[in-house]
Amino acid sequence: MKLKFLGATGTVTGSKYLLETSRARVLVDHGLFQGHKELRERNWAPLPVEAKSIDAVVATHGHVDHIGGLPLLAREGFRGPIHASTGTYDVAQFILPDSARLQEEDAAYANRKGFSKHAPARPLYDEKDARRALQLFVRWRYRQPFGVAPGVTAEFLPAGHIVGSAHVLLTVEDGGAPVRIVFSGDVGPYDAPILPDPSPLPECDHVLVESTYGNREHEAVDPRDELAELISTTVRRGGRVVIPAFAVGRTQEVLYLLNELLEAGRIPPVPVIVDSPMAEQATQVVVRHAEDHDEEMRARARSGAPLAFRRAAIPKGPNGSRASARGRRPAVVISASGMATGGRVLHYLRTLLPDPRNTVLLTGFQAAGTRGRRLQDGEKTLKIHGEWVAVNAQVAMIHRLSAHADRHQLLRWLRTAPRPPKRAFVVHGEPEAAAALCDAIRRDLGWEATVPEYLQEVQL
Repeated sequence: MKLKFLGATGTVTGSKYLLETSRARVLVDHGLFQGHKELRERNWAPLPVEAKSIDAVVATHGHVDHIGGLPLLAREGFRGPIHASTGTYDVAQFILPDSARLQEEDAAYANRKGFSKHAPARPLYDEKDARRALQLFVRWRYRQPFGVAPGVTAEFLPAGHIVGSAHVLLTVEDGGAPVRIVFSGDVGPYDAPILPDPSPLPECDHVLVESTYGNREHEAVDPRDELAELISTTVRRGGRVVIPAFAVGRTQEVLYLLNELLEAGRIPPVPVIVDSPMAEQATQVVVRHAEDHDEEMRARARSGAPLAFRRAAIPKGPNGSRASARGRRPAVVISASGMATGGRVLHYLRTLLPDPRNTVLLTGFQAAGTRGRRLQDGEKTLKIHGEWVAVNAQVAMIHRLSAHADRHQLLRWLRTAPRPPKRAFVVHGEPEAAAALCDAIRRDLGWEATVPEYLQEVQL
């Protein structure tokens, strides 16, 4: 059997792995590439095999860098099952159509304003493609083994990253002894709000481990303290705080912490604006999936609205969003996308960045080439909708709010393995991060580890 790395090599985006045996082809994740232009262009490139020749897809979780390419696969003729956890199934119901709508809206806006280099600008896929992909989804509970393809079975184990996120254990029989392969997906941090800790690494022969923060450790500070200080300082100078955030995961964690800070009187009672078409749906899914709650979240859910979503103002439609973005009164704004690659947060950034009273708060990893990364790196101008915008606002980062484990936590997770695997493949990280984690695995754990290259194929 062989494994081909079709994405998430040298980058944190575009997760895609093709497992081929003598009897089956199985794709684990089919995510979109984001960031630099040369990465985004890969989204338009065909897979190395025909879509209709793939027997099944197994999805680790519902972020677009892991499932955002599924509508393309369906459009290209794939008709097999897409296996997902129950939480990921529910997330996909709005993530994929929303991804299609955002691309259609951005293409239409580019055509109206004339800033696209393509004439006309066109979306990568449309909502019909997304609906076609959704019809192929099959849902499974955690720790419920299921058949994937001839000779291949799978099991989802909670990963603690977002609702529905899972480590995938594949057991493959291909003419010899069974081979067990674990795909980590995105590994959540330990002791984070809402979600449980990642499940222990099961016994396996090979493991693919993410390395988003493979070269750094999160600061040992309470994110509540940083969040309270940033909001209070910004409001005192008459500014707004805008938080680019993934609609699933980060938005709910920020709401959870804002609720705590408001109840404790640690921040001024300013309006909280959640401007993301799918954030309300995502929050309902998070609350509904108790299997993805830690003990504190379960206790809060029993006592009322744990994420206090009803306190938030939700602008209606694109026009309502643009009107909200033009507001000047102090407020906390949470809007997608988390790396400012697109979506409604761009309207807020274009309006708020030139004013030094405002603050842009980054709360998660920002991939190279994204607007979020450029802000993090201190660039003084940012191109938004074809125009250069001055960056005079304060830009802050709270790493501890990331939904990814850091280097120490990734090693902690790997150490839970009952026995060392034969090989560890370090993926889903920028080159420096992947190399650093690979070195740490070799040095600290004594395991054989490697960083695969894009399109590399290995025999298992």
